[in-house]
Amino acid sequence: MNKLNQTPLQEVHGLGAARSKDLNALGIHSVSDLIEYFPFRYEDYRLRDLSLVEDGEKITVQAKVYSLPQVQRYGRNKSRMTCKMLVDEQHMITTVWFNRHFLKDRLIAGKEIILSGKWDRKRQTLTVSESEFPGSNAPQTGALQPVYSVGGSITQRWIRKIIQQALQQYSELITDPIPATYSQKHNLIPRKQAILFIHRPQDASDGTEARRRLVYEELFLFQLKLMIFRSMSRTKADGIQHEFESEDVRKFVRALPFQLTDSQKKVTAELLSDLRKSYSMNRLLQGDVGSGKTVVAATALYANFKSGYQGAMMVPTEILAEQHYQSLQELFEPYGLEIGLLVGSLTNKQRRDVLASLQSGLIDIVIGTHALIQEKVHFRNLGLVVTDEQHRFGVNQRSIFRHKGFNPDVLTMTATPIPRTLAITAFGDMDVSTLKELPKGRKEIKTYWVKHNLMERVLGFIQKELQAHRQAYVICPLIEESDKIDVQNAIDLHAQIQEVLSGYKVGLLHGRQPADEKEEVMSQFSENEVHVLVSTTVVEVGVNVPNATIMVIYDADRFGLSQLHQLRGRVGRGQDQSYCILIADPKSEIGKERMRSMTITNDGFEIARMDLELRGPGDFFGTKQSGMPEFRLADLAHDFEMLEMAREDAAELVRSDEFWTAAKYLPLRELLDKAQLMEKELD
Repeated sequence: MNKLNQTPLQEVHGLGAARSKDLNALGIHSVSDLIEYFPFRYEDYRLRDLSLVEDGEKITVQAKVYSLPQVQRYGRNKSRMTCKMLVDEQHMITTVWFNRHFLKDRLIAGKEIILSGKWDRKRQTLTVSESEFPGSNAPQTGALQPVYSVGGSITQRWIRKIIQQALQQYSELITDPIPATYSQKHNLIPRKQAILFIHRPQDASDGTEARRRLVYEELFLFQLKLMIFRSMSRTKADGIQHEFESEDVRKFVRALPFQLTDSQKKVTAELLSDLRKSYSMNRLLQGDVGSGKTVVAATALYANFKSGYQGAMMVPTEILAEQHYQSLQELFEPYGLEIGLLVGSLTNKQRRDVLASLQSGLIDIVIGTHALIQEKVHFRNLGLVVTDEQHRFGVNQRSIFRHKGFNPDVLTMTATPIPRTLAITAFGDMDVSTLKELPKGRKEIKTYWVKHNLMERVLGFIQKELQAHRQAYVICPLIEESDKIDVQNAIDLHAQIQEVLSGYKVGLLHGRQPADEKEEVMSQFSENEVHVLVSTTVVEVGVNVPNATIMVIYDADRFGLSQLHQLRGRVGRGQDQSYCILIADPKSEIGKERMRSMTITNDGFEIARMDLELRGPGDFFGTKQSGMPEFRLADLAHDFEMLEMAREDAAELVRSDEFWTAAKYLPLRELLDKAQLMEKELD
């Protein structure tokens, strides 16, 4: 549609300068934009048989005026007009118009009229929203009508008319960028037909086929952009080509106190292969809570060390940094690696020593928080960066590491499972590895949903676990009382639980506490000096207390599914059976569905899929996620299969020599070039 991109709006008959400005405000600047301004739903104006219509449905019927209309006025300039109508020569109904008294003189006995509105079956009454007289050439009669996003002076009727006018003038210029091979492979209708159908379907199947064709195109072009960018970046030998002996890594893995799962072995092989390549690795490792991401990252860090380079691991909290520091020290002690810790709470002297050791190369692997990316931190030869819980860091923060060495390899990890097709889209410039298995012997967390009136029994259950020298979390959504949301708050709940469990120490943790106070509370909980931790969601990430066996989530319906799953993952880390108890009285169906979903599965990827369906991709990723594209038609919550199809096709096309040279692909290459898709990614 290159030519239509350059055709100004005012070339459309009946479209002047003033209305062109109104369309500009909607993001419509050319004829191409106008034709591709797709509806978001349809109104059904097809005539219906009243005997088949359910109560409350919106319907369209053709009727005859039976009696003179009666007008009642009330309030200021308000009116209610009623009139008897005969439908299909069978049904006598009452029709009601609000503030349409000007129609009174046109409602003549015996005159035909078409009415649309809400049907009250019990009262045999139609509340009219739209009406028209046959012969008035009004476009909605007897059809599915598109509904567009409009604003300002633009009405639905006008934009329908102007889009139809544009299609009448320019539909012959609509070109198809999708190679015929893929259109035939997936049985897609031609692009021109799809655009005509989506704006004016004759029936529901027209709209479905049109949407399917255009969604594929949208996803195919997006995936093609990603594939081209990836292909271009892979041709640049701008990274570190690590050299290490495979046998050294195998010995390291064999010496681990446990066997790797098949999933861990597969992902480890992918990472080691990346390290040996001449371009910079950029891989996302996602895995459910407890799936063993850290040991996979540790194996990559060991291979990086054996090839003569330093490694770094950045995590979101000091608690998590210290936990990784201790575990990696134990793991690497037999191999003589020097592990460093760089966090904000270090003394000035400790910090100076770590910085000097990093710069001189005395530290082989450093673990730290965002303190690692500060300007004064210099490495001797940084080769691999691991960022844990990557969504907690901004894109800019992660990219700073690129300048701390000679384009070091980057591995980002997350315990927030994302359906693979979405991960591929959201992190399109990354390769994606997924850990789906849990280590053998790990007991499944038992999850229960109870109402608030059972809180006393829940506290009794907690007490039994405490008597067995175990610990518990109690999570609630707010810190203090709120007039706006009637939910339990952490401060009040802490006081109540402390009173009931008076023989035990109950700690309090929330986001408004000073950092050193939070660290102290978590340290006490880790050492079993605090037996019950009442907390807001600050424990969602970065807490590993194997002795904790109970996770109670108060007002659980206030949380999203993925967040509930993350909180549940704080327990089940030891040998004892663990439990998650959801306390909620949800009023909405979505709230009830969340609770049911949590009790039927512990699979984080299944939870993520359910969460996506309930909330949609925008809420799923949150406003901080900069990688998610905005599509005109595609809905990533429901178009998974189409996304995967488009990705496979785009990958196949980019791998072929024909795509880069053959004349038949020239229009597609020009489209990508004119849209400056690659340049946007490379900037």
